Amino acid sequence: MDFEQAIKSRYSCRKFQDQEVPRESIENILTLSQHTASWNNVQPWHVVIASGAAARRFSTALVTHVEAGGAPNPDFAFPTEYQGVEKVRRRTCGLQLYQAVKIGREDEARKRDQLFENYRLFNAPHVALITAPSYLGFYAALDCGLYVNSFMLAAQSLGVSTIAQAALALYSDFVRQHFALGDDRKLVCGISFGFEDKTPPINQYRTERTSLDQVVTWAD
Repeated sequence: MDFEQAIKSRYSCRKFQDQEVPRESIENILTLSQHTASWNNVQPWHVVIASGAAARRFSTALVTHVEAGGAPNPDFAFPTEYQGVEKVRRRTCGLQLYQAVKIGREDEARKRDQLFENYRLFNAPHVALITAPSYLGFYAALDCGLYVNSFMLAAQSLGVSTIAQAALALYSDFVRQHFALGDDRKLVCGISFGFEDKTPPINQYRTERTSLDQVVTWAD
């Protein structure tokens, strides 16, 4: 698969098969991702990969933690509100998701269950946790964002589906404790990955992309 095919076909997969991705393929994804550009080539990302039983243990423990009332504590502040066109795009994305799985606007129980699919890793057999050094601040997080995109496109080019999950970063202290990570690392996000389950409706819808005239200003 070439770059154009990979970037146009990639989407956020929300239901995976149980089948694990071969270790060789995962290492190939990681090797390709190492070519990501970074500020002064510091390559600040560190990746924890949990597969199979380890991914299930993490998922089960995280669900238990959230259900028990664990307080969100992201290392990087989430937006407090969305405005203007960004608010419209976010709302459209959410509506498309709920329509795909036939969740009504007032069905809070099913909305909550769909939210918890994040903590169940959407049944993915693998999850990557992306961290950055605490002391490097914003630019390390930016570099890690570039790395996340490289990882997802590399995976797509090799027939592996992904979903980037900010939801996992809501519980950064829990993730650090579970994987014995030091306080000197900040959790940027997680990426659940594996082979897509093509049958459920939630994997059939696709989000829209804005036209160039709305996002580009030509300074001629």
